[in-house]
Amino acid sequence: MTDTKESPVLHPDLTAVKSQQQKTWSAGDYAVVGATLQIVGERLCEAADLLPGQLVLDVATGNGGTAIAAARRFCEVTGVDYVPGLLVRARERAAAEGFTIAFDEGDAENLPYGDASFDAVVSTFGAMFTADQQRCAAELLRVCRPGGVIALANWTPDGFIGQLFKTIGAHKPPPAGVASPALWGTAAHLRQLFAAGIVDLRTEPREFVFRYRSADHFLDVFRTYYGPMLKTFEAIDDNAREALAGDLRKLLDDHNTSSGHLVIPSEYLEVVATRSPQQ
Repeated sequence: MTDTKESPVLHPDLTAVKSQQQKTWSAGDYAVVGATLQIVGERLCEAADLLPGQLVLDVATGNGGTAIAAARRFCEVTGVDYVPGLLVRARERAAAEGFTIAFDEGDAENLPYGDASFDAVVSTFGAMFTADQQRCAAELLRVCRPGGVIALANWTPDGFIGQLFKTIGAHKPPPAGVASPALWGTAAHLRQLFAAGIVDLRTEPREFVFRYRSADHFLDVFRTYYGPMLKTFEAIDDNAREALAGDLRKLLDDHNTSSGHLVIPSEYLEVVATRSPQQ
């Protein structure tokens, strides 16, 4: 007799997941990694065709890289993040470069701004990591004015960082039922998330190149400063740590394009969506 029972639908506690995610991103110091990604934010602001005087919101701003990129284009910029320590670093960077940027503590799934407050809403490797993806997408749409722009940089499932998360997940699986952040790196998923809220979606595969002295240098930086990797190594025992480190070194070696250093191109999806003119 054939068993026709369907697998149970898992409904994770997204509030608990988000709380854990916040602790993860607060661990280490993401600013050390985020500072290396500056070129992505600059490219994203160009792709969004930001104009002087526009009101721009950088969601999950981290250490403020994309917010600063928008400020370089004489926009009026606000950055928001739920990790207070990163906002401190963002304010320090902006002050050092002479930019006036408002950095607010807030949740990408419940943005502390009114409807249609911004001409452009941007996020670089930030919004994609929210626990409730549909709610985050709805918030990005809500605070963007009709006809405005939503511009995102999202790691793809098959790129290096997508594979890095799969490797980590094989040793410490993510919470059951939680959608993969890398889905934001696919046009089909973005169309589902934004649906009728947008009238145009342009996506362009791009590459960010990680450049480190060696595989050991990369692992040392990420194990020390990158919250998701730091917390994974903390959560497993010594034997599992050794196995994970070995799998990560193999991944790094497989993707390395340099013979003397570590040089790894990592695919991401550059996204520019136009908000529907209907409120």
